[in-house]
Amino acid sequence: MQETDTSIELVLDGQPIRVSAHGSVAGALLEAGVAWLRSSPRAHGPRGAFCFMGVCQECAIVIDGRRQQACLVTPRAGMTIERGGVR
Repeated sequence: MQETDTSIELVLDGQPIRVSAHGSVAGALLEAGVAWLRSSPRAHGPRGAFCFMGVCQECAIVIDGRRQQACLVTPRAGMTIERGGVR
């Protein structure tokens, strides 16, 4: 059986990155080695996805110009993602 390529290219903070086309943006980024999604509002420390089901807001980032929870969005080719600036 031949394995098919299911990766897509996104733009993360202005740079292209290849991620899995399955699951959520948070999961695809984590699988690609990107764990930091935003900075905490008070301490400015790195934050990443926590619950992966839309409850905690820890994965809130800007996707295609809108604040969204990365764990609730399916990745698609050409999507633009900006980390860190969401409060």
